[in-house]
Amino acid sequence: MSQLSEKELSALNDLLNEEELLVKKFQMLATHTSDTSVKNQMNEIADRHQNHFNKLYDHLS
Repeated sequence: MSQLSEKELSALNDLLNEEELLVKKFQMLATHTSDTSVKNQMNEIADRHQNHFNKLYDHLS
């Protein structure tokens, strides 16, 4: 893989931070609901953002 520029690294870092925040938010929302359907949806969304995070992180290696 080619070397990433400073600007690309900065953008990637921003995206990683945003995805990490979304994972935490949706996990928190899942823990604060008693509705099983809503809990499952929040966990699925958190998993989706974790997948996004992992894919972005793979660009660093």
